[in-house]
Amino acid sequence: MRTISFIDLKAQYRKLKPLIKANLDAVLEHGAFIGGPEIGALEAQLKELTGAGAVVACASGTDALIMALMAEGVGPGDAVFVPAFTYNATVNAVLLVGATPVFVDVDPETFTIDLGHLADRIAAVEKAGTLKPRAVIPVDLYGLPADYPGLAPIAQRHGLFVLADAAQALGGALGNRAIGSLAPVTATSFFPTKTLGGYGDGGAIFCDTPERAKILESIRWHGTDDAKKESIRVGLNGRLDSMQAAVLLAKLTVFREEIARRQTLAAIYTKALAGKSGITLQRQPQGFVNAYGLFTVRLADRARVQAALAEAKMPSAIYYATPMHLHAAFAPYGEGMGSLPVCEAMAREVLTLPLHPYLEDDDVAAVAEVVKSAL
Repeated sequence: MRTISFIDLKAQYRKLKPLIKANLDAVLEHGAFIGGPEIGALEAQLKELTGAGAVVACASGTDALIMALMAEGVGPGDAVFVPAFTYNATVNAVLLVGATPVFVDVDPETFTIDLGHLADRIAAVEKAGTLKPRAVIPVDLYGLPADYPGLAPIAQRHGLFVLADAAQALGGALGNRAIGSLAPVTATSFFPTKTLGGYGDGGAIFCDTPERAKILESIRWHGTDDAKKESIRVGLNGRLDSMQAAVLLAKLTVFREEIARRQTLAAIYTKALAGKSGITLQRQPQGFVNAYGLFTVRLADRARVQAALAEAKMPSAIYYATPMHLHAAFAPYGEGMGSLPVCEAMAREVLTLPLHPYLEDDDVAAVAEVVKSAL
């Protein structure tokens, strides 16, 4: 049996090598390493891909979150509601703008933010009166969109800014609307292992209006005006470089094909594992389209399954072993162990299985067989 890789960027590079090299050579020739024509071309293609009103490329997925919060004026005294089962970048962004994260549990089936618990947390903050409910950051975990139709009336009722964290989910959709157009503002990451990844850090912000994009473009370039001479607001160095944009432009040529392949492989896993005792698959509600940035399951005995995979020389990973409210840096903002039972159970149970566009059907079937045998 051939070696199964968890992520295979080399296979993708072999396929795209001539185009990637040509795009990088073009940057080397024109020499506009910052703000080159590749940036505008990438933003235009991402806008077309997602149906967003505008796109602003930036230096990382974390910068995308920070810039979006800055543009909205979120800061000290503001409560920002975040699911505690996510990557730490979501919480860091809130703290870096001076706001206060308020942790919310997740749904045990979809793994995305629990809207009932969100409503309870908003009510608690309003009753306490020390913070102003200001924003919510739903996370499209593992590639599945959060429940934006259900979230919209809650956000509207309480005047919350909705910022989607789609770092793992570009390529997903809800009905005929793609991730990037499901919330007023969406942040994504181009970290190399994402559904669309560069060869370094990078990110983008999708927003509903050109007016929002104009503010974000200023923030990304130190808060300067159109001439990049005078600071008209507080900003940062949040620019995506032209070399990364060149790589991403090459990868966009196969992006839809790769998402379709991810979904085909996920269907093989689902058919093999659905309904088996000791395993819970991420539920995909009707009309929701999962990009499968990661294929993650919940296991009654994770250690046994992970050991069986290791013995068979098959990779796996845990995203995430500790919920955010139990991290040392974020514990002061949470209510400790037992306060978010689903997040805590997920941390004990989740296991991510290998899934990328360059796996063979038989590879995925073989992994599924090992998992089944270990249940």
